[in-house]
Amino acid sequence: MKYYIVTLLLLFSSTVNAQDIKKEAHKDSINKLKEVVISGSQIIGSKFEATNKTGSASYISAADLQKFNYTDINRVLRTVTGVSVYEEDGFGLRPNISLRGTSPDRSAKITLMEDNVLIAPAPYSAPAAYYFPAVARMNAVEILKGSSQIQYGPFTTGGTINFVSLPIPTKFNAGFLTDYGSFNTNRTAANVGISNKTIGAVVQLLNYNSDGFKDLPSGANTGFEKKDVMAKFRIQSKPNRKTYNAVEFKLVYAEEDANETYLGLTQEDFNRSPFKRYAGSEKDNITTKNNQFSITHTFKTSDYFSITTTAYQNKFSRNWYKLNDVRFGGTTYAIDAILKDPTTNALAFDYITGVQNSPNNALRVRANNRKYLAQGIQTKIDFHFLTGEVYHDLEIGVRYHKDNEDRFQWNDGYAMRNGSMELTSSGTPGSQDNRIAYARAMAAHALYKIKYKQLTVTPGIRFETIDLRNENFGIADATRSGVNVIENDNHVKVWLPGIGANYKINKNVSFFGGVHKGFAPPTNTPGTQAEKSINYELGSRFNYNKLSGEIISYFNNYSNLLGSDLAASGGSGTLDQFNAGAAHVKGIELVVNYQILNESSKYKIPVTFGYTLTDTEFATEFSSADGAWGTIEKGDEIPYISKHQFNASIALEHEKFEIIIGARYNGEFRTVAGQGSISNENAVPSNTVLDFGSKYKYNKHFSITGAVNNLFDTTYLVSRVPAGLRPGMPFSATIGIAAQF
Repeated sequence: MKYYIVTLLLLFSSTVNAQDIKKEAHKDSINKLKEVVISGSQIIGSKFEATNKTGSASYISAADLQKFNYTDINRVLRTVTGVSVYEEDGFGLRPNISLRGTSPDRSAKITLMEDNVLIAPAPYSAPAAYYFPAVARMNAVEILKGSSQIQYGPFTTGGTINFVSLPIPTKFNAGFLTDYGSFNTNRTAANVGISNKTIGAVVQLLNYNSDGFKDLPSGANTGFEKKDVMAKFRIQSKPNRKTYNAVEFKLVYAEEDANETYLGLTQEDFNRSPFKRYAGSEKDNITTKNNQFSITHTFKTSDYFSITTTAYQNKFSRNWYKLNDVRFGGTTYAIDAILKDPTTNALAFDYITGVQNSPNNALRVRANNRKYLAQGIQTKIDFHFLTGEVYHDLEIGVRYHKDNEDRFQWNDGYAMRNGSMELTSSGTPGSQDNRIAYARAMAAHALYKIKYKQLTVTPGIRFETIDLRNENFGIADATRSGVNVIENDNHVKVWLPGIGANYKINKNVSFFGGVHKGFAPPTNTPGTQAEKSINYELGSRFNYNKLSGEIISYFNNYSNLLGSDLAASGGSGTLDQFNAGAAHVKGIELVVNYQILNESSKYKIPVTFGYTLTDTEFATEFSSADGAWGTIEKGDEIPYISKHQFNASIALEHEKFEIIIGARYNGEFRTVAGQGSISNENAVPSNTVLDFGSKYKYNKHFSITGAVNNLFDTTYLVSRVPAGLRPGMPFSATIGIAAQF
């Protein structure tokens, strides 16, 4: 290890002197730990760090991401045990992610970050992730579960996902990738970066678009277009300075225009033609814009002491213009109710499908117009030091954060005319929903890692104090004069302790475990309490010759589980939360890696297998108005969580080419809470899908890439929400060219 600078020596001279540090720095047992302060944008840093955590951790590297060249985050995360997802649009535009049994709806119960900064549109006041970073522009994806993620909040029950963007290179670097495939799907990505001893910069562009794989009667496009621009600029100290200072600016602009809908299919139509769309979804479209800005200052006195401070602001706006319901004869028919029972609601169903003309304003299309703002400042101190043979790592962090969600929505009326929708009335902005939700939060954490020989222990604690407020101006006050404003307030303050430990039996086997308090903040809904749980995990990592892997068991004991009324999960979309009482989630996560050939071979054949068991149940009875949960009995399973999941891959690697085949099995899950066998109308059946990826390296600069998703063209159901049945993506193939300089 390097010497500590004078400042640190003075601070700890009572216990450590410079000569002691110098001696300890040459001990192999310490050198093998490779302990350094990782980049402030990362939470794990490498696969090595992931395998030495005192809790569950996964690191998906740039090389891993390039194997299949996935643009769909659902497909990326299915390779990680403990992760459950249910698809919605087939492209992963708005994923529904669960970590260890948390509610998957809009990924609202996990902590989402980009470069260690909260990235959901409004993480506290409206955490449903209608914006999600494009994995196609990421350099790595990090997933933490268990006690190893106590530093990151506000959601600490299931875990944390951090997207690591493209770093500024150490020298000139440029890359280019373009591919084209099924459904006129095209991706073009380019980046260029340069740096010297004191200045560096990188710019990255991404354009991703498709015509979509679903069919409207009119033949209109059902696809999307996404554009991302990311830029970083850094100024740093010269290498010969005793102290290191760096300031990094980051800008991200992203926009999306997608012809996406909440309207699915009836069971009969799905069986007959799973990729059709009804004429009533003809006008459905979502447009989004996202602006990120951050400035990060890093101060280091050595590799073992750093202070990283980041100020950030994220602005996100979206308008999801989509069919909401059908109204005629003084009755309103919700679209999910129509599709569940098209016989009873036959006339409304005929209007949606376009087989019969409707009266004026019978089809009500809602402009779900919302703006979000999230901003804050966070700082983290990281300090490593030695006392004799004991290695210490102290991390202290503080974050002040504010966010809000502004809803200003309206309804337009349409009539169905000869299979096409005609506008018959325009709504007034603010006449359907007119409210603002606010959140202000102060969070702090301290994590202390101590290592002695083969034992590592990491006690930690997190503190959150959150103020939540809602101002509902009412649909008659479009100017927001505040004459009849209704305000709701909620406040929560919580201490979240946790501890983890890792013991290496020898170089081949280690055991780890931990316990921590899980937490998810409530919204401003009066009477709702925070989601709380006590979470336990116990696992082992092993590495023997060609075989490596890990096995983990966990148990999350909820004293209060929170449910949310989300339209995306079949509710009315108020976002109101409700206390669901006690629940239990337990599971097993198994990963096995095997290298078939010897290291001396010029070929490599790695094989990977993963299995996830997620067993959920409500421990108390309750009733809610939410469509997905409804009346709950003790022992009912939580909906939209597969009990069994498998993934496997085998690859052939050579210095000139790579070929990989991956398979994933997603077990059946229920769409309504219940127990025992799942009825057909409330089930999403199991499915197995195979993907293929390949790369041929023409020379050190150019490569040809190819990929196939759903190799055997399996037709499978992925969801019955928001309204009706939805298919997974059918067979699709792409071919492309990549360049690196």
